[in-house]
Amino acid sequence: MTGPGPAAVEAVFRSSYGRAVAVLTRLLGDIDAAEEAVQDAFATALQRWPAEGVPPSPAGWIVATARNRAIDRVRRESTRDTRHRAALLLQDPGPPPEEGAVRDDRLRLLFTCCHPALAPAARVALTLRLVGGLTTAEIAHAFLVPEATTAQRIVRAKAKIRDARIPYRVPREADLPDRLGGVLAVVYLVYTEGHTASSGDRLVRTDLCAEAVRLARELAELMPDEPEVLGLLALLLLGESRRAARVSPSGELVPLAGQDRRLWDADLVAEGQDLVRRCLRRDAPGPYQVQAAIQAVHSDPPPDWRQVVALYDHLLALTPSPVVALNRAVAVAEVSGPAAGLALVDALDLPRSHLLPAVRADLLRRLGRRAEAAAAYDRALALAGNAAERAFLARRRAEVSPSDGAGA
Repeated sequence: MTGPGPAAVEAVFRSSYGRAVAVLTRLLGDIDAAEEAVQDAFATALQRWPAEGVPPSPAGWIVATARNRAIDRVRRESTRDTRHRAALLLQDPGPPPEEGAVRDDRLRLLFTCCHPALAPAARVALTLRLVGGLTTAEIAHAFLVPEATTAQRIVRAKAKIRDARIPYRVPREADLPDRLGGVLAVVYLVYTEGHTASSGDRLVRTDLCAEAVRLARELAELMPDEPEVLGLLALLLLGESRRAARVSPSGELVPLAGQDRRLWDADLVAEGQDLVRRCLRRDAPGPYQVQAAIQAVHSDPPPDWRQVVALYDHLLALTPSPVVALNRAVAVAEVSGPAAGLALVDALDLPRSHLLPAVRADLLRRLGRRAEAAAAYDRALALAGNAAERAFLARRRAEVSPSDGAGA
């Protein structure tokens, strides 16, 4: 009888790599050494599990094997005194006492990967590598950057952590709100790139979406009393619930108004809406909770656009930005008409984004100003990097192309 193959090890790798690296990082105090030990453990699993079977606690087996491998390496490479101290440390599986709101190795690793001293791109790459277990090649492919660039970011981030002596710990409770925002921002960035890829042929990168949802679920499990954590999870689940309806069978983008709601994942909608209700009961609204509430309104047909505008008013007060103001203008157009929305759009400036000219083009189209709409679609096409979005804009551009020379 054939034992478990590489697929079984791969499943454990995806679910347990981050936890194992986190535990070994605490024990060793060195991210590179922890990664090396965990990789050795998984290589051993590939050799032994097909013959011996998957152990009852695969994650525990990986951690124990990685710890033993690290002990062996320390004994080979260290001086006698250092070897003795390191071996004692590695043989002690209990976490050291420490100050902090949360005592969990995965959270320590997340906060270390997302430390504000690291560049944003490095935080994302390091989080996906160490916490998510994605390979350097997978991360590079997801963000359409050279593998060497991604590898360099990860190496430099690890060096920064080491050289700057960035502590491997969860921030003190008083510092947690400020630092938590950086962690949530990384998870949100991973999801937004997966939800609507900034470039490439596909609209959606399902692997990034799945990884972001997994990280958000993990955060919600580890920090169940943080409303913004629940808000982010709700926001991602409600976004994921529509994935099957966002792209037609031929690969074309389908805007929200044209989606077949029968294709939405009802379980994800219900879970997301329940999380939004839990957040509302906390009465401590933050940006992710408000965004999730907006998506929850959209999940109940027909959407109450006045409520959407009110929520965007709140979001704009919390996080004033041109992107939020642009989304608010779209909602205002649904309540007060496209001319009202256009007046708001024309007061905004997003010079490097295709979103503003795309919204402006749609409002001009609805107002019957076809030539102006065509010009705005041209500007959006010049800025859009995703092939599916470009195809959608090109179809809309063709619809407003004057066939008889008529102007606005």
